[in-house]
Amino acid sequence: MDVLTSRGRALRVGITVLVGALLLAGTLWGQDDHFPFGPFRMYATSNPPNDPAPDTRVEGVDVTGAVVPLDQANTGIRRAEIEGRQSRYAADPSLLRQVADAYAKRHPGAPALVEVRIVIRWHGIRNGRPTGDFVDETAVRWQVPA
Repeated sequence: MDVLTSRGRALRVGITVLVGALLLAGTLWGQDDHFPFGPFRMYATSNPPNDPAPDTRVEGVDVTGAVVPLDQANTGIRRAEIEGRQSRYAADPSLLRQVADAYAKRHPGAPALVEVRIVIRWHGIRNGRPTGDFVDETAVRWQVPA
């Protein structure tokens, strides 16, 4: 049987204290970006049972007027990345040009996009159950400069 040296024991205790301090600090002040030392809030919280549930999507309008879904398959950009940066897009809608450029790169022969928008579909909830009602809200809109 191997015996742990006092230096080894001190090192293990130190690492345990450090990890515990990081977990405590992350719990008190952390954000999702600090995971695993911060809370993963999307799974740690819930909405009240009668609040509408948001479903965010990104869509574009091409030169023909067709609405094009700008999802991960069409742009390579995950929805979570869009949602995580939504406040930046709201502050500067021209940043949505990156989404249009990503779409154009993947679909070089497709009609050009003239508008990109972040739309939130608010699903009605009553007593924790979907009602089937919804309202779409355009949260951010960027149009190609004329």
